[in-house]
Amino acid sequence: MKIQNTIKSIAACAVLTGTTASFAQHTHGNGQIHGTPTVNPPPVSAYAGQQSRSIKALSEAQTQDLLAGKGMELAKAAELNGYPGPMHTLELAQALALSPAQQLATQTLMERHRADARRLGAELVEAERALDQAFMTRQIDTASLKGHTQRIAELQAALRASHLQTHLQQTALLSPQQIKRYAELRGYTVGSAPVVKPLSHTH
Repeated sequence: MKIQNTIKSIAACAVLTGTTASFAQHTHGNGQIHGTPTVNPPPVSAYAGQQSRSIKALSEAQTQDLLAGKGMELAKAAELNGYPGPMHTLELAQALALSPAQQLATQTLMERHRADARRLGAELVEAERALDQAFMTRQIDTASLKGHTQRIAELQAALRASHLQTHLQQTALLSPQQIKRYAELRGYTVGSAPVVKPLSHTH
């Protein structure tokens, strides 16, 4: 019996010693327990992949929209406050009961605006390209940076003004009844008719 008790005591001490050694490997002198640290990879930038763009600040779709003279939501302040645009006015010509004179004036306005928007859009694309190249070639300093960004800001303002001005001019061609009907057909009023699907974008 004594021999069996001695064997049990030795086994218990061995287990305790092993546990203590293992515990010590995961503790510091202050008694704090530390597990294996988890290493998280650094977060990937949302810009990853965009470094291959020909113009870093513009996606291919944005570049094409600018060159095509598309609205790019630049006229929302007008469109959503009751100032119709020429493209959708022509789409709704029958529902708005446009006269032949109104249709001709609207068509002329849209073509003139689109040409202006394409011109400004192309200039903006080139201004962004020039800024991008200046950084890419390390040919940039405080003075030239100011010149590049001022040019871009001026073109952005001119392009937006062109879109908004077109809505002002279009609204002047319509009667109050036609303007109200336009808002109904476009789904901007409570209890409106179904929204007419636009051909491409808001002008």
